[in-house]
Amino acid sequence: MAGCAFTSRLSPLVRGSFCGKVCCPAGRTAAVRAFSRAVTCTQLQRVQGTGALTGKVDRFGGVTVNLADTGLPADISESSFSGLLRDSLVQWKADGKVAVWLRVPISLSRCAAAASAHGFTFHHAKNDHTVLALWLGEGESRLPGFATHQIGVAGAVVDESSGKVLVVQDRNKTKNAWKFPGGLSDPGENIGATAVREVFEETGVRSEFRSLLSIRQQHNHPGAFGMSDMYIICRLSPLTYEINFCTQECLRCEWLDLGELAKTNDTTPITTRIARLLLHGLEHGFNRVDLTMEELPAVYSGMFYQLYHRQLPTTLKS
Repeated sequence: MAGCAFTSRLSPLVRGSFCGKVCCPAGRTAAVRAFSRAVTCTQLQRVQGTGALTGKVDRFGGVTVNLADTGLPADISESSFSGLLRDSLVQWKADGKVAVWLRVPISLSRCAAAASAHGFTFHHAKNDHTVLALWLGEGESRLPGFATHQIGVAGAVVDESSGKVLVVQDRNKTKNAWKFPGGLSDPGENIGATAVREVFEETGVRSEFRSLLSIRQQHNHPGAFGMSDMYIICRLSPLTYEINFCTQECLRCEWLDLGELAKTNDTTPITTRIARLLLHGLEHGFNRVDLTMEELPAVYSGMFYQLYHRQLPTTLKS
């Protein structure tokens, strides 16, 4: 009955086919096609009532469209969206846009298939959406690729009064080597904040950021889904000293003499090198090894960024 009530607003052919008897298979097929066309037209009218797709224009001449914010019907069909996208592309090209970024929530994933028919390709995906891209400018696409690196951060917590540093042995590693506690940086998290957080989570020791010591770059990293990996080691100062390490992540945790860490074979090459660097800082001053952080305003966005560099003499600071 619900189907009859709905189709009564459509053509007599559809109304007769769904509410009455169909005399032959050909009649049934024609009715289904008519019904499909009517539904498509209805959805297009609902979408086109708000005009073409709208999005945010960036300073590079591209437009970003988030389908979750466009008011599309939740049940929009692939063909309906394809028509709407086609008309929108005509408008964007006329406006001189050079690229389109299309953010598709997982609930509207069928729209991604429709976009692919217009030349869109996958750029990246997250747990609840995917982003497709289309280059509209002249020549080959100049669109940037998706982020290709993961950032790992470790904290070398140095007790300058005793010459000891906080180290751990990972439970899930094939070799029980001493290393500095650390882990992956969360999106939007500063390097120093990652180091402080990871040290506390793994060892129970609270600390504060002092400087950046080193950066390791490694490509095709097996632990980063084949992407590139940046591993950053920071120097931290302890605020507490009592160890209460996480037994799920760590096998052992100790305050170890820096001289011993620099000589032992029970560690990794990068840990040995940083231990020697820290010894040099203890003996001759950390200003010789530290890359300190300073926040500066970005020219274009007005936001602040963190710049890491060797300390400048006071007379050279502006």
